[in-house]
Amino acid sequence: MHKAGFVNIVGKPNAGKSTLLNRLMGEKLAIVTQKAQTTRHRIFGIYNEDDLQIVFSDTPGVLEPKYELQEKMMDFVKDSLQDADVFLFIVDSTDKSEPSEFLIDKLNKIPVPVLILLNKIDRSNQEHLNTMIDEWHKRIPKAEILPISALEGFNTEYILPKLKSLLPENPPYYDKDQFTDKSERFFVNEAIREKILLNYEKEIPYSVEVVTEQFKENEGIIFIDTVIYVERETQKGILIGHKGEAIKKVGTQARLDLEQFFGKKIHLNLFVKVKKDWRKNERDLKNFGYR
Repeated sequence: MHKAGFVNIVGKPNAGKSTLLNRLMGEKLAIVTQKAQTTRHRIFGIYNEDDLQIVFSDTPGVLEPKYELQEKMMDFVKDSLQDADVFLFIVDSTDKSEPSEFLIDKLNKIPVPVLILLNKIDRSNQEHLNTMIDEWHKRIPKAEILPISALEGFNTEYILPKLKSLLPENPPYYDKDQFTDKSERFFVNEAIREKILLNYEKEIPYSVEVVTEQFKENEGIIFIDTVIYVERETQKGILIGHKGEAIKKVGTQARLDLEQFFGKKIHLNLFVKVKKDWRKNERDLKNFGYR
């Protein structure tokens, strides 16, 4: 008997969705930072055992879109709410803002199992946790609730067995040696974007799109040429930094991560170009893969 199915991870920005995906996969597939909107695309992580295949789907955090890029990000979320066998709804137990009524309404109407994961409980006290469990039982009565810490790995060992019990009998959807639906270039782009998120403040990280134009292996070395697009000339100057020191730091950090990810030496060239207001341009967004 073989089980297989789609498990979609949803929640607000910074709830810990990508951290959980990486924890369950045992592999860093999704970039993780403390900044909101770190995840822009829908990423599949394909977990395999002899008699099991779980296709995890990590999605951008639910937000109110303010420009075209965010509209496209929310399209990925809406798509994910239509095609799962099980939903993992990640809730930040330290978040004091109002919960997403959009997600609560959708998950109450969807006729598949929902598991609410109250994340970051290592930062909460027991009294607050008990209150949250009662509140979420009322919001989504059909859901099971599990307090976890995705970062620390607390209680995460119960998630895979639970999902295995909930998934239907199916043959695998993907080859058993495949662990994601994304290309090598995608992971290069994301590694670089993660370092930009970590090294720059204010609007710079959100004005950036990363495109790898060359990915070629020769004699055990991977040669990569990547363009970083910004929206304005002033942003280009900030990104490059004095005598190129800022962009050099990003390149060095990304190269070290990519060498670990691919297990090979990397030769990485970074170029910075301006594409005015690309976040609001439908054609640019389509060319960048936001379809």
